[in-house]
Amino acid sequence: MQRRLFFIAAVLLLVAASLAALSHAGILVLPPLLLKCARWTAIGALVAYAAKRRSLTASILVAMVIGATIGIDWPEAAVQLDVLSNLFLRLIKTIIAPLLFATLVVGIAGHHDIKQVGRMGIKALIYFEVVTTIALFVGLAAINLSRAGVGIDATGVSQVAAVKPVTRGAGEILLHIFPENIAKSIAEGEVLQIVVFCIVFGIALAMLPSARRRPLLDFCESLAETMFKFTNLVMLLAPIGVGAAMAHTVGRMGTGVLFNLAQLLLTLYAALLVFLLGVLLPIARIAKVPIRDFVRAIAEPVSLAFATTSSEAALPRAMEGMEAIGVPRQIVAFVMPTGYSFNLDGTSLYLSMASVFVAQAAGIQMSIGHQIIMVLTLMLTSKGVAGVPRASMLILLGTAASFQLPIWPINLILGIDGLMDMARTSVNVIGNCLATVVVARWEGEFRQTRPSAVVEEALEDESEANRDAEG
Repeated sequence: MQRRLFFIAAVLLLVAASLAALSHAGILVLPPLLLKCARWTAIGALVAYAAKRRSLTASILVAMVIGATIGIDWPEAAVQLDVLSNLFLRLIKTIIAPLLFATLVVGIAGHHDIKQVGRMGIKALIYFEVVTTIALFVGLAAINLSRAGVGIDATGVSQVAAVKPVTRGAGEILLHIFPENIAKSIAEGEVLQIVVFCIVFGIALAMLPSARRRPLLDFCESLAETMFKFTNLVMLLAPIGVGAAMAHTVGRMGTGVLFNLAQLLLTLYAALLVFLLGVLLPIARIAKVPIRDFVRAIAEPVSLAFATTSSEAALPRAMEGMEAIGVPRQIVAFVMPTGYSFNLDGTSLYLSMASVFVAQAAGIQMSIGHQIIMVLTLMLTSKGVAGVPRASMLILLGTAASFQLPIWPINLILGIDGLMDMARTSVNVIGNCLATVVVARWEGEFRQTRPSAVVEEALEDESEANRDAEG
C-alpha cells in the first residue's frame, strides 16, 4: 500500500511540475486554477503517503513541498509564516548548550584514558583541515570551469542592503575561540566557545578523585539523557517548522530570482555533488563506513539542515544518529561539536566559489596563484567566526575587503543565498557525521559499544512505527 501511494504521489507531482514548466515556457496556455489544482492534488497524495508511512523524515519532506507550494500560491501569507520556523529554531537552539555541556563533560571526565582525548582531538583536527582544504579547492575549480560571474552587467545594480565588511586579525581570531563569559557565549550561540569551556571543565572534573567526580558526572549523564528526550518532543514540531521555513523562503524570494543567478546556483550544487561523490564517499569507503546504515542515520538531520539552513537544528538528531550506528558517545560528543567550527565542508566550498564569482562579476582578472592565496586566507578566517549568524556572508565580505573586491556582486548573491545555504548546510552536516565515524574507526572503537538506553528506545519506537505503517 505504501509503495502504491508513493508511486501515485510521484506521478501526480511529476504531472504538476510538467504542467507548470510548460505553462511558464508558453508552450501550453493553462489557467492558473488548473495548475493550482494539479499541485494540491499531488500534495494530497503526498500527505496520504506520509500519514501511512508515519516517518518523521517523510513528514518533513512532504512539509517542505507543502511549504514551497504555499509560497508559490499565497506568497504574502507565506512570508508571515517565518514566526513558526523561528519558534521551532528557538526550541532547537535551547537544546544545544546543555546537550554539548552534558555530552562533552561525560565524554571527557568519564573517559578512562585522558590521553586518548588529546590524541583523538589531534586526529580530528588533522582530518578537518585536510577535508576542508580539499573542499576549498573543489569550489575554486568549479567556479573557474563554469565562469558563472563573467559577463554580468553592473548597470542598475542595487547597492542597497550592503553589509559592512568585517575583518579579524590573527589575535582577534585566537581570542574569539576562548569565552570571557560562558553565559554570554551561550546567549550568543558561540558554539566554539562553549566547546572550549566544556573541554576545560571536563578535564578539570577528570582530575578530581572518583568520589568527588561521580556526583557531577551522574548529573551530566542524566542531563544528556533528558536533553535527548527533550529533542524527541521538539522534533514533533519539525514538519511545521520546516514547512513554514520553506514557505517563507519561496514567498519572499519567488521563483524568478533563480534566472539571474541560476548558473552560480547550479555550479554550487554540482560542485557539492562532486565533493560528496568524489571526496566524502571515497573517504567513507576507505574507512569502511556502512553506507546504507550511515545514509539512514543522516536522512533526518540532513533534511532538517536543508529546510532550515541551520546546522544547529540538525545537531541533536545527528549526534543521536551517529551513536545509533555504533559511534561511542564520547567520540560523538567531542568530534561533532568541534567539527561545527572546524569542519564546515559545504561552507568552505561555497566561500572559495563565491569569492572568485565576485571577482568575475566585477571584471577583475585573478591569476591562479592569487586565487590560491585567497583560498589559504579563507582556510584561516573561516575558522574564526563559527557560530556567528550568517557567518559565511561575513567571511565573504571580509575577504572582498582584504583583496580590494567590490561589494555589489555580494548583494546579488544575497538574493539566492537562502537556496545556496540549504545545500551547503546539508553538506556541513554530512561531513561532520562522517568525521565522527572516521575518527571512531581510526581509534578502533567503531561499533565496539552499544548505544545508550535512550537512543535504543528511540530506535525501537521508530522501528515499531515503521512496522505498523507497513502492516
